[in-house]
Amino acid sequence: MKLSQLLSIYPQLKWGFSPTSDIKGIAFDSRAVEKGFVFVAVRGNSSDGHNYLNKAVEKGAVALIVEDEGKIPKSFGGAVVKVEDTRWALEVLASRYFEAPAEKMFCVGVTGTNGKTTVCHLIEKVLGQGDFNCGVLGTIDHHLKEKVWTSELTTPDPVTLYRRLKEFVSLNANAVAMEVSSHALTQSRVDTLPFDVAVFTNLTRDHLDYHQTMENYFLAKQKLFNQLLGSSGKKSKFAIINYDDDYGRKMEVSGNSKLWTYGQSRSDFQFQIVEQDFSGSIFMVETPRGPATVNIPLIGSHNIYNATAALAVGVAAGMSLSNCVNALKTATGARGRLDRVSNNKGLNVFIDYAHTNDALDNVLSTLVGIRAKKSKRPKIITVFGCGGDRDQGKRPLMGKIAYEKSDFIVVTSDNPRTEDPGKIIKQILEFIPRDQKIRIEPDRKTGIEIGLNLAQKGDIVLIAGKGHEDYQIIGEKKIYFSDHEVVKEVLG
Repeated sequence: MKLSQLLSIYPQLKWGFSPTSDIKGIAFDSRAVEKGFVFVAVRGNSSDGHNYLNKAVEKGAVALIVEDEGKIPKSFGGAVVKVEDTRWALEVLASRYFEAPAEKMFCVGVTGTNGKTTVCHLIEKVLGQGDFNCGVLGTIDHHLKEKVWTSELTTPDPVTLYRRLKEFVSLNANAVAMEVSSHALTQSRVDTLPFDVAVFTNLTRDHLDYHQTMENYFLAKQKLFNQLLGSSGKKSKFAIINYDDDYGRKMEVSGNSKLWTYGQSRSDFQFQIVEQDFSGSIFMVETPRGPATVNIPLIGSHNIYNATAALAVGVAAGMSLSNCVNALKTATGARGRLDRVSNNKGLNVFIDYAHTNDALDNVLSTLVGIRAKKSKRPKIITVFGCGGDRDQGKRPLMGKIAYEKSDFIVVTSDNPRTEDPGKIIKQILEFIPRDQKIRIEPDRKTGIEIGLNLAQKGDIVLIAGKGHEDYQIIGEKKIYFSDHEVVKEVLG
């Protein structure tokens, strides 16, 4: 792509040299700049790209996108564009540079505190039952069928995002389901992405170290629905919102987008749970296309919410209700989300990503509910910790929930990062008594071993907090660690 083609969206641009130069790439990190790149100076929480303009120029940047021209080297003779918001400019430029791949796809954005990953995987399954080849962008990975890329963030930066979407298109994808984080929404990573469907799962306490208040957190999520601009050509836009959630009922939908609600209360996709056990769930749902009975190999009311959201996306995409229901029969969800670990000890071992008080409550409530139907009451043993350098307020809330809904709890480490693991554990225990129900073990591997050894045949062991992750962050080091592998090693 020529520089003039990339930057023609800026009429105020004054060329300092021939605009026919080929652009080799776009970067917002000066370390990634190469000769022929456009450098976008983005202001972050801990650093400001304007402080690295000199380095970007030294490495061969041919154009600079800035909010402040004061730090541009006097010797720079390339193109300079001053904008009000370089984050927004970065996304626009990335989309154009990678030839607007999102315009060629049916785009679904899923936001909310919990359930984003599972909903995206279920959407992939549902759309795959129709005429869609659907890629997924999320916390666990980026993938299109067997092709897998690693994921560093829940929602990637705009350059990675649009590069990946172009790769999806080149592999014949015509749909994408992506997790949209509150950080991404506040940092303008998806401001101009043309979503066809936006899904809201729920909003509970999380990320308050970043957003400070729940209202700010909610407004970040609201932004996704503000940019649903109604019909575009022949395509209708849909907002699919959990109306059982207090914040879902507050969510406003822009333009003439179609609003579909879901939940157990009166809604467009209203479900009723019929049966649940350790092998799966059956529920009935009323929809705008008629009633259906859905059988999914997933447990928990939260997964029924997730499946109903995915069902609604399929209907919004023009699929038949029966096709959507058939797809969900074999949907396994996402790795590390109430993931059952097979073993020859007769234990019901589950690994789950629950790292907020609401998510932990949902998972334990599910296990308690299924246990209530058993003639012999098995014990519930919960192994969990809390991440360091993150919202400290949820730690005692998680401790209280685990204590109240488990027979034994093993309080251990999650990703302590730069915090003292002992301090984190002390905060977890703040609201609960020290008694025989509690074991404390900062070493996660040993903590998991203690939890498994407390269990007898038929008992339930929940290992929460890390789910799919195959690492621990201790200090500033990222070391290999897998809950799944530890369980298999301990149980043989």
